[in-house]
Amino acid sequence: MSADKNLERLLRSKDVARILDLSPDDVIKLARRGKLRASKVGRRWEFRARDVAQFQEKELSRTG
Repeated sequence: MSADKNLERLLRSKDVARILDLSPDDVIKLARRGKLRASKVGRRWEFRARDVAQFQEKELSRTG
């Protein structure tokens, strides 16, 4: 899979939690607060891998 296709993948909250080393509930809280871009489809939250990567970069640069 190419890098561009990989960044367009949709992830579930448990996948994002694993990537960010958070609980799925914390990931959903970030999404609800608008800190992590996401879409809600029915009862499920979906996250683009690109948005998760951008969030991760922003957090890393903020913490040092």
